[in-house]
Amino acid sequence: MRFDRIRLTNFKPYGDADLRLSEGVTVIHGINGSGKSSLLEACFFALYGSKALDGTLEDVITNGEEETEVDLWFTHDDVSYHVERRLRRYDDRVDHDCSLETVSGGDATRDGATAVRRFVTELLRMDADAFVNCAYVRQGEVNALINATPSQRQDVIDDLLQLGTLEEYRERAGDARLGVEDVLNAKRAVLEEKESRIERKEAEDLHERLNGLESELAEVDDDVDRYETQRERARETREAAAETLATHEEKRSELADVEADVETIETAIRETERDRETHREAIRESRERIEAVEAAIDERLDAAGLDAATAEAIAARREALDEREAAIREELDDRRVNAEAFRNQATNLASKAEDLAERAADLEEAAADLEEAADAAEREADEREASIEELREEAETLRERFETGDADVDRENVAERREALRERRSEARERVAELETELKNARERVAEAEELLAAGKCPECGQPVEDSPHATGIEADRERVSELEAELSDARERASDLDDRVGALDGLVEAAERLDAIDERTATLEERVAEKREAADSKRDDAAEKRDRAAELREEAASTREVASEKREAAGDAADRVNELEDALGSVEDARDAVDAVEERLAEIEDLEAEIERRREKRADLEAVNDERRDRLADKRERRDELREAVDEAAVEAARERKADAEEYLEKVAEELDRLDERRTELQNAIGGVRGEIEALEALREERESLAETVAALESLHEETTELEATYGDLRAELRQRNVRELERTLNETFELVYGNDAYSHIELDGEYALTVYQKDGEALDPEQLSGGERALFNLSLRCAIYRLLAEGIEGAAPTPPLILDEPTVFLDSGHVSRLVDLVEEMRGFGVKQIVIVSHDDELVGAADELVTVEKDPRTNRSTVTREDAAGVDVASLADD
Repeated sequence: MRFDRIRLTNFKPYGDADLRLSEGVTVIHGINGSGKSSLLEACFFALYGSKALDGTLEDVITNGEEETEVDLWFTHDDVSYHVERRLRRYDDRVDHDCSLETVSGGDATRDGATAVRRFVTELLRMDADAFVNCAYVRQGEVNALINATPSQRQDVIDDLLQLGTLEEYRERAGDARLGVEDVLNAKRAVLEEKESRIERKEAEDLHERLNGLESELAEVDDDVDRYETQRERARETREAAAETLATHEEKRSELADVEADVETIETAIRETERDRETHREAIRESRERIEAVEAAIDERLDAAGLDAATAEAIAARREALDEREAAIREELDDRRVNAEAFRNQATNLASKAEDLAERAADLEEAAADLEEAADAAEREADEREASIEELREEAETLRERFETGDADVDRENVAERREALRERRSEARERVAELETELKNARERVAEAEELLAAGKCPECGQPVEDSPHATGIEADRERVSELEAELSDARERASDLDDRVGALDGLVEAAERLDAIDERTATLEERVAEKREAADSKRDDAAEKRDRAAELREEAASTREVASEKREAAGDAADRVNELEDALGSVEDARDAVDAVEERLAEIEDLEAEIERRREKRADLEAVNDERRDRLADKRERRDELREAVDEAAVEAARERKADAEEYLEKVAEELDRLDERRTELQNAIGGVRGEIEALEALREERESLAETVAALESLHEETTELEATYGDLRAELRQRNVRELERTLNETFELVYGNDAYSHIELDGEYALTVYQKDGEALDPEQLSGGERALFNLSLRCAIYRLLAEGIEGAAPTPPLILDEPTVFLDSGHVSRLVDLVEEMRGFGVKQIVIVSHDDELVGAADELVTVEKDPRTNRSTVTREDAAGVDVASLADD
């Protein structure tokens, strides 16, 4: 697996970054704090989402921005993938959108952060924690694995090599066993409890208890019927007495209502007389107000220009004022329009002059930009022509490989030739496997025959060898073994020869593919060069036209300013005449206000006279209402006297006594019926309970039989789960020991290469994953007793050994992620840094396709194939990345920077 490309938008210090990565060793270089580690964190985040972050999703969004975007392209097992993640901040939450799709070689698609993370975990066979423990040595965590306990180290390595699955299966089997035990014990307890309950219930005489309860219930039902009959008679007596009381009560209620009506009518008559007096006083006040308004009218006649306060005079005066106002406003509108027009013209002309001047300046500035752009286009064309020349030189070198190579193949059919050889190699390997199997069987037959001969028996029929016609068959088998050995040797040589020829063609196929890419790139660059040259000429022509137009605009601006000055003077003259007309219009308005005041007072007098008339009519209406009320009052007083004579208190008292006696009896009989009803309910419940116990006894007997069958089945299942748990445990232990041996081997190979010190002989890894370093004199040391630099190198060696073990696999090679080292030199001195360079070269030798190192140490640049430089602008606090071939980099210049 390898990273191909990472693109960032508003991710931590990166506003906009796009970086392509290739196979080999890539060093990401830059000073501390420039944002180097953020590039790898973005790759890690793209794969595993929030599980890859130490903080929250909101922490990765660049300060001051509302959203971030991370795109990662990677290739795994010859399939290319693209992961896209988008974060958007809304108030106090962050929305996370994520998708994954294949670019080539497959058709997998996933949507949603959880779905993508699960897919990546299954694809790489490791989750975020396993990725860190195997391939990603993060900044400051170089000693994390060595500082872990043996059990923690064991869990990490087991998970990486998929042994955690076996442990998961064993735990599931154990959980199943414990679950079966719990259920079995519970079922046994329930079975014992049910047998005990059955014995207790069988000891009770449930049927005899049921007969006694049913007899007592029949007696209670008879008593209830008798008391209910007597209660019905008492109710009839109570209702008759209540009817008598109701009749007398109705008359008493009517008497109270009539007395209340008499009092209400008398009160209404008194209130109405008071209202009539109020209206009479209001009429007097209105007459006094009319006299005051008439005096005010006389005072306003002169100001209004009126001889008399009549409607005809007011109308004539208003008509004269309207004519005067119309004449003034007509002239005023004309003058205002003229003044405004002159002002607008002056303003517009001045603005136009400024616009013309600004347009001239913009054109001159645009002309300068065009000339600068033309220079830049020509420079870019020169640079691309240089790139074309470099590509042509590379292409010539690649073509020489086809002309001078030993393989008889040309560029066009090299891929087909390699594919044909691969098929022949596959057939050769299959033939080797067939011969190995046949040889093994032949050897086994010879060995078996020799054993039989040694025992004195025929190798073919098993009978005593004396006089056997088959005693000579072993010679044919021995000859067949010799033939097979020779044939197998030839087959292996053919397979090896085909391996070499395929390997040679692999390099030529890569060269042919590179030549195709160079041809396509060269054609593109040549088109771009022509485009840039043409664009430069066009921009220079445009710049000349813009400068000519700017000169014309400046002359037009000067002429426009002169006309604007003339229009301002005309606007001032028109404004003086507008002021005079507005003063005349004010005099007309004052006269009209006076006319309006006279007219308003005349209207007020009319309103007051109408109010006087309305109140006179209201007093007459109130007098008529009181006359009607006095007639009703006389009728009510007469009915009141009749009702007072009709009420009989003695009959009412007798009815009350009969009703009280009936209610007393009903109360007593209700208590007795309640008692009997409660007893009947108790008996019914008791009968239901006894019947339920009888049914429960039968159900218990049925449940006992079912539980006995279930217990027997659970006992059998418990034995099976116990055996399954032991099987998974034994298998995991066996595979772990194989891992320990392989890891110890790779760790010693790696540490011996990078350490280069005669003080230590070897490293031992026991079955519990405890690490021990042995000195030459045989003394054992804990890794924590090493110096800081030695301990860091030891841990890097351990990480690389685990990576190698995972890459080689227990049953064969497996695709692995890039080996990523984030600031691995933090705990190393200058001498140990060179050892780290040796370790990187060693991992390349083991076939690691991609190694990415983040460091500010210049010494690591020498081990790189490509160099990525990260710089941060102190003004904007934004980081940028540039990528270049490390072979052409001056390491000393990096140190100077």
